[in-house]
Amino acid sequence: MLLKRVFIGIAALLLPIVLLAGTLQKETRVYKEVEGIQLQLDLYKTDSATILPQPCLLFVFGGGFKEGKRDAAYYLPYFQYFANKGFTVASIDYRLGMKGKEAPGLLNFKPLQQAIELAVTDLYAATNYLLKHADALHIDPSLIIISGSSAGAITVLQADYMKRNNHPVSEVLPDDFRYAGVISFAGGIFSTEGLPSYAQPPAPTLFFHGSADKLVPYDNTRLFKLGMFGSKSLTKRFRNERYPHVFYIMEGIGHEVSEYPMREFLPEIEKFITDFVFDRKQWMLDVRFKDMLRSSEPSSTPANYYN
Repeated sequence: MLLKRVFIGIAALLLPIVLLAGTLQKETRVYKEVEGIQLQLDLYKTDSATILPQPCLLFVFGGGFKEGKRDAAYYLPYFQYFANKGFTVASIDYRLGMKGKEAPGLLNFKPLQQAIELAVTDLYAATNYLLKHADALHIDPSLIIISGSSAGAITVLQADYMKRNNHPVSEVLPDDFRYAGVISFAGGIFSTEGLPSYAQPPAPTLFFHGSADKLVPYDNTRLFKLGMFGSKSLTKRFRNERYPHVFYIMEGIGHEVSEYPMREFLPEIEKFITDFVFDRKQWMLDVRFKDMLRSSEPSSTPANYYN
């Protein structure tokens, strides 16, 4: 542990020197071929920031598991910010299991459940690719942080949850591997067992969620033990079990929280990574954030989003 902290401290001292000469580089690679489809990932980093292995921010795009793309323009400020801070950013494709499907619901949950599992399976494959090529890519395999927007946020929360509970799908990852952190922009976890519980403590997690979100529920949508459990429900579990986390409650805002924090809350995201991932602080923070100058857009619901 001491060696790791010294290593991170040296990296922090070197980072300003490295970034002065760095320009943003993008490289696209195929990380998996399945069902005749090539799944790709884009790697963003500065060309000179390779003195030491870098932390990796792995991103999963949103779009309801039916649309979206890994290099959408509104994600690029997020990628560029962290590449300039000395991270390798990896933004991935995944299979869109809800494409052409009807709106999910508590009586029609199987397509969504299967779509989530497909996305998690592909995220695990991308993770394995990064681990396998960590030396060549100058990535620190102990510092892979997963983040996602909307469907991507569901995917990253679900992936860490399934790994910590030794779900069979997670067996493709090395036994001793753990994600170093999770960042969720309007996400949740689908569960058939009620409010999700963890056999092993989850990664430190940063939640952003709008209290008026009707597409990915801010609290939960459930029928007995079956349902989608949003950030309010999940952080209740985190508080009760004393799991380190930060929860930004965006008061009165809908599903647009899946995007705009990646432009407007970049220093706060960086601080979460520094405090909770690098320094491993054992904090639990709930931030009730009200922007009185922001008018919320009416939030989509599953019924009108998928039809």
